[in-house]
Amino acid sequence: MLKGRSAIVTGSTSGIGLGIARALAAQGADVLLNGFGDAAEIEKLRASLAAEHGVRVVYGAADLTRPAEIERMVEQATRELGRVDILVNNAGIQHVAPVHEFPPERWDAIIAINLSAAFHGIRAALPRMLERNWGRIVNIASVHGLVASVDKSAYVAAKHGLVGLTKVVALETAKTGVTCNAICPGWVLTPLIQAQIDALAAREGLAPDAARRRFPAEKQPSQDFATIEQIAAAAVYLCSDSAAQIRGIALPVDGGWTAQ
Repeated sequence: MLKGRSAIVTGSTSGIGLGIARALAAQGADVLLNGFGDAAEIEKLRASLAAEHGVRVVYGAADLTRPAEIERMVEQATRELGRVDILVNNAGIQHVAPVHEFPPERWDAIIAINLSAAFHGIRAALPRMLERNWGRIVNIASVHGLVASVDKSAYVAAKHGLVGLTKVVALETAKTGVTCNAICPGWVLTPLIQAQIDALAAREGLAPDAARRRFPAEKQPSQDFATIEQIAAAAVYLCSDSAAQIRGIALPVDGGWTAQ
């Protein structure tokens, strides 16, 4: 579906971002990976992804708190992959604390990575997309881009902002071949969340299935998790020609969380 296209996926050395990078590569897209981690492990990941899917895969070590590095990452992808057709703004961080106890430096970091980095990436990649009259921008927001939870002021503010940015870019590109949309995951079963489920089961003497149902139950009516593969499949669909008239949406993948 995406053979001949090239993509940047931020925060793609693990978790949801890696799942999206894998899914895009499986559809034939060349990919620039971005994220932190052990250099040898990232190189092993890059090489295996390229070999498995027969696509070009490169790595960009941009620090997304630095706008100049984001711009250089887009330039790198253009130079090494030929162009940037798809931009997936996935990178994100979290910190939990009441507003009056929230460390200002954590607020600044969350806004920088979860919101401002998307702006800088879009600003750098969009002009050439418009020149070619084809592009897909997919922002990985969150259910917290649509509703709030206590102790997550910076994250909720950033994700609400990301949904708003998505709508503005969609309107500004509405008469072109470029689309911009957001995906809003609820609880997603990542390795980090699985570790928390395992800890809950051990702490309270629960069977693994019972712990898995209990963990998301407070927020997610399905009492089950979305998977990385489901988020990745949604991203691939939004990058397809079938989604050419889907513009400016915030797509919840949340087990009914926002239906309440």
